[in-house]
Amino acid sequence: MDSINLIRRQNQTGITGFVLLGLSVDLKNKRLLFAIGLLVYLLTLAGNLVIIILIRVDQRLKIPMYFLLGNLSFIEICSTSITLPEVLWDLLLGDKSISFIGCALQMYFFVTLGSTKCVLLSVMAYDHYTAICHPLQYTLIMSQPICWSLLAASWIIGNFNSVINISLVFSLTFCHSNEIDHFFCDIPPILHLSCSDVFLVQLMIFTVSAFLMIVPFSLILLSYILIVSSVLKICRASGRIKTFSTCISHLTLVSIFYGTIIYTHLRLSSNHSLDEDCLVSVLYAIITPLLNPFIYSFRNKEVQGAFWRALGKNRL
Repeated sequence: MDSINLIRRQNQTGITGFVLLGLSVDLKNKRLLFAIGLLVYLLTLAGNLVIIILIRVDQRLKIPMYFLLGNLSFIEICSTSITLPEVLWDLLLGDKSISFIGCALQMYFFVTLGSTKCVLLSVMAYDHYTAICHPLQYTLIMSQPICWSLLAASWIIGNFNSVINISLVFSLTFCHSNEIDHFFCDIPPILHLSCSDVFLVQLMIFTVSAFLMIVPFSLILLSYILIVSSVLKICRASGRIKTFSTCISHLTLVSIFYGTIIYTHLRLSSNHSLDEDCLVSVLYAIITPLLNPFIYSFRNKEVQGAFWRALGKNRL
């Protein structure tokens, strides 16, 4: 979003900044919560950075699956870094304020990363489908140019969705309270602060968000229907279990991520509870990036092998 346009909108609304109220806690609990939050942030950074480094340095991980996984880890690092440091700053110093432009930029980057992740997860499901159902053609179908094209498409779609959402949200007038009942600048709580008629804007955001979430999610479901159909043709039970095990981690991430964002963003405004939204947002904004390396990567034997090789030990 262009800074000049945001400043003009800021002058029209009369609001120079916002106050984030989402994690208001007792003073005696702030230090404990800060310590937990800092630990979560450091673990998220460390876990995802390890995945990226292993994929970069280990030749056995130079395949499309891990190329996509490395980009997922990059998204997780960025999305956590957009929200959690602001929370930690509040817990440490009690500063809940965020500027008008800062709020818009935080929303822009968070929506971009979340939208890109939606598409990337469907690309990863397609990669699983290709590897399992068309193993002989896998290197041709998922060649390096195609992988880069799919990744670029994910980022383009994510940015496009974010620009639309931010333009719609900050075209509104804000003349009521500037207190956001959330721990970061998310779309639903910002809409609650507007004194404009938000029905049309909500409808447009709902339509765009529904399309972005439902289409990739449908592609993921289709990929796994075809995978299950193919796996059931495998005669040996051990072969089925081994094949299914490669998909469990991805399905776990998909379930947590899509379940929480659909619950938060694809409900009618009248049914919204901002307190519930705040708690659910913790799952996809903070917990999911933390879990990614542990439920998707470190359980993978090839990643474990790369880790031990990087340490100079012959295991796995």
